[in-house]
Amino acid sequence: MRTPLSVVIGAGGTGGHIYPGLALAEALRRADPDAVISFIGTERGLETTLIPAAGYRLHTVDMIPFDPALGAKRFLLPAALLRSGAQARSVLRRQQAQVVVGMGGYPSAPAIVGAKMAGLPSVIHESNAVPGRANQFAARLTEHLTVAFDGSRAHLSGGERALTVGMPIAASLAALDRPALRAEARRAFGIPEGARVVLFNGGSLGAARLTAAAVGLAARWRDRTDVHLLIKTGPAALAETRRKLVDAGVGAAAQGEARQQPTDAASGPVAQAVPYLDRMDLAYAVADLVVCRAGSATIAELATTGVPAVLVPYPHAPGDHQTHNARVLSEAGAAHLVPDAETTADRLAELIDPLLADPARLAVMGRAADPGNHARAADLLAETVIRLAGQPTNTREFTS
Repeated sequence: MRTPLSVVIGAGGTGGHIYPGLALAEALRRADPDAVISFIGTERGLETTLIPAAGYRLHTVDMIPFDPALGAKRFLLPAALLRSGAQARSVLRRQQAQVVVGMGGYPSAPAIVGAKMAGLPSVIHESNAVPGRANQFAARLTEHLTVAFDGSRAHLSGGERALTVGMPIAASLAALDRPALRAEARRAFGIPEGARVVLFNGGSLGAARLTAAAVGLAARWRDRTDVHLLIKTGPAALAETRRKLVDAGVGAAAQGEARQQPTDAASGPVAQAVPYLDRMDLAYAVADLVVCRAGSATIAELATTGVPAVLVPYPHAPGDHQTHNARVLSEAGAAHLVPDAETTADRLAELIDPLLADPARLAVMGRAADPGNHARAADLLAETVIRLAGQPTNTREFTS
């Protein structure tokens, strides 16, 4: 009788590491419905809510960020790695893990350290164009490396042997047919008939800079009926954003939670604020243009779904990796790159107005991105994981 596949995935901190890990878990379940899949993370990040909500078990370890801003506390990092690595090793033994995957971010490093301690095979996936500190460290502990973008190889120890698999994204986005879903999406968000939609998506927790610019843009366009702004704020900023929209005369006095349910609304305010988007397929289907940060998962989703974008890289990302990510699309002509400090309502209006007035130009931008392997990335990474676990697959050997 075959031993059930058991995989432990290290992922945490932000959605940019967690969502690709969940996409991998989804692909592993497609390949082997009996697979036992669990995650290692910490008590600090979004993993504490996102992973259990997706139906997977989360094991937590004590780990601190790979962050120079910690000051003197950074000298505690070696001890923290050893302690959390030992905790991870205990998790791997309890789970009878056969292979370990590190998706990047400081919560994933203990999983790779634990695999080394336990003598288990491991593989890391680097999602950014410029690798983060955790994966730069973890790459020295495993011979199996995968990347989302070819350019990451030069920044990883042993990067010449890395396999470019793309960025794992949810199956609902990998197979998204925007035109086919558009009518449903417009009903779900209550978009007025004939209005073009600009989606503001600041990442897992929202982005104050993008939200402020969106509110200013809504005030500027308060009398327009041909445009609608859908603003994802993150839960913490929702009430304040809605208040500002009402004060500006552009928000409904009592907006409910994110609808994402069919509605017969044919008219409404020029903008709506929602705390989160649990159906990104609907969000991308309804959007004519996205204004967003430039995390690697977002870049992969935009490239795959063909949504034109204005990218505003987070200026404090380690190694300025979001700017490097953004250039993947901006240099292809699929997006405009705007520095965070320049992201104001006036600047966005100057850029977005001509785009909304020229559907043909938006269509060209949507076709300009190279989707690469992103739509297949979760399955490609899953095949690698299954092979390292010593189980058969239907694809080629792990090579660079």
